Amino acid sequence: MMTPAAEPVLDIKGLRTVFRTRGGELTAVRDVDLTIGAGETLALVGESGSGKSVTSLSVMRLLTRNVGVIAAGSIRLRNKQGVVSDLATLDDRHMGAIRGDDIGMVFQEPMSSLNPVLTIGDQIAEPIRIYRKADRRTAMRKAVALLESVGIPDAERRVRQYPHELSGGMRQRATIAMALACDPVLLIADEPTTALDVTIQAQILELMQRLQRERGMAILFVTHNLGVVAEIAHRVAVMYAGRIVEEGPVGTVFRDPRHPYTQGLLASMPRLGEATRMRQAGEQLAAIPGIVPGLTRMPAGCAFAPRCSHAIAACAEAVPALETVGAGHASRCIRWREI
Repeated sequence: MMTPAAEPVLDIKGLRTVFRTRGGELTAVRDVDLTIGAGETLALVGESGSGKSVTSLSVMRLLTRNVGVIAAGSIRLRNKQGVVSDLATLDDRHMGAIRGDDIGMVFQEPMSSLNPVLTIGDQIAEPIRIYRKADRRTAMRKAVALLESVGIPDAERRVRQYPHELSGGMRQRATIAMALACDPVLLIADEPTTALDVTIQAQILELMQRLQRERGMAILFVTHNLGVVAEIAHRVAVMYAGRIVEEGPVGTVFRDPRHPYTQGLLASMPRLGEATRMRQAGEQLAAIPGIVPGLTRMPAGCAFAPRCSHAIAACAEAVPALETVGAGHASRCIRWREI
């Protein structure tokens, strides 16, 4: 993997995102700090409902208007020219100039992000025509080159096809090509391999790694799959109930997890060759009891305490601080030394 640059491309500090409802404000993302350097991949991991996608949508400013609101914090992005802007405070016009140009996004299900009545070529060419002021012919030539760069064969023909005419893997490759059309400094990938079979998933991960090496872009990779994290990321941030509960280099966190939630996620991963042995021994795959708490019933203190086998009375008294536990490694647990 490429060694990340020291100066961050994305620097998030104290991000708090709320949803305004009839019953009042519900906090979905709580005091999140994240940084990603050029050429670096940060994986944001957690169960459904942990706040991962809301964090990525906050960065893109794609929250439902007048419902999802960035209530506090800063989201500083360094663009291609080296100019730093706080995305949390930009007006819609300036944010629109950044979205699709300096930031690209790949969504989980390509059929929901691709327009079914426009050809693949027209959709890839659109940001090139908008941000690069290219004419249609030039933009379409660039679209063909982008499809070739993401490994789609016979690109000259594919640009004239519609999304339903492509396989799932090809559609996801096309959405990656669209996200990369204007050479973004940051790519946000929100569960981009979840809907794909394991063979295509491996191909997409290899593709993203190659494109990152070639372009030097930063990647925020949102996933619940720790196997994918081990494959693609430099660092991992584990999220639970809207907060980062552990963060560090992937190898360090996987070898020496210092938060019970991270330990539970790792223990619940199936391991190659273990299925037969476990079946013969009558063993079951480990699981974390309970579910992620809803926004309306957030427990006091540590949100993971009701599901945690290490919890003590003090865990419910206050939200633990994110403490440094090693080089570049932090955990939000008052018992991390014992664990």
